[in-house]
Amino acid sequence: MTATVTFIGNATTLLRLGAFTLLTDPAFGSAGSRVYLGKGMWTKRLTDPASAYADLPAPDAILLSHLHGDHFDRAARRAIPRDLPILTTPQAQRRLRRSWSKAQGLPVWDAQEWQRAGETLRVTALPGRHGPGLLDVMLPDVMGSLVEWERDGEPMLRLYITGDTLYRPFLGEIKQRCGDIDAMLIHLGGTRVLGMLVTMDGRQGAALTELIRPKVALPIHYDDYRVMKSPLSDYLTRCREGVHPLVRGDTYDLPVRVR
Repeated sequence: MTATVTFIGNATTLLRLGAFTLLTDPAFGSAGSRVYLGKGMWTKRLTDPASAYADLPAPDAILLSHLHGDHFDRAARRAIPRDLPILTTPQAQRRLRRSWSKAQGLPVWDAQEWQRAGETLRVTALPGRHGPGLLDVMLPDVMGSLVEWERDGEPMLRLYITGDTLYRPFLGEIKQRCGDIDAMLIHLGGTRVLGMLVTMDGRQGAALTELIRPKVALPIHYDDYRVMKSPLSDYLTRCREGVHPLVRGDTYDLPVRVR
């Protein structure tokens, strides 16, 4: 049994964990397309995704960290079947349920679980903070996710997907509650809105990596849109050990636990 992640672009990845397939934060618009960030703000995509939705294996569910245009764009909305389950925040669920009847909002620390052929996949909603101070109230609620894959009751993989959170010391509760993290998909980019940081830059990303101490950190969400101001190099100069940068279109074997 294997566990892999394929990097499509921005925060869009395909997770194949044994019998299960998850698609994260689907955005399939081409370079040059514009996405809406709310409050009258737009941004332009600078890179093409590695794949279209139609070229991917059908996922069991979508994992949506929050409802922003660079995480669920118009191309994704046109392509994704309306009966596909979407796990997201309760706030995003309220906006999606009219079109996606199986959208499910998970409060922080709540979980959704699937079982198939002796395997279990569990997704737990984790805390996150998208903006500093009062700006956070203007931005969509955001969640991190703990994705756990088990086989015959034995843990095989524990994956933390940060979502578009800023670094905050309270994120240390994730490791206290969830235990050791095998891999972390970390959203970077140093995105700025109205001049204020709303996703982790290299410095904050390094601080979270030190706090969580995953076996491997996989940086994503760092240069696809014009609002991203912190290049991947800002993170890599601070974090060299246990980091594996992903190339769009590549598939990476996640560190499965030896039974």
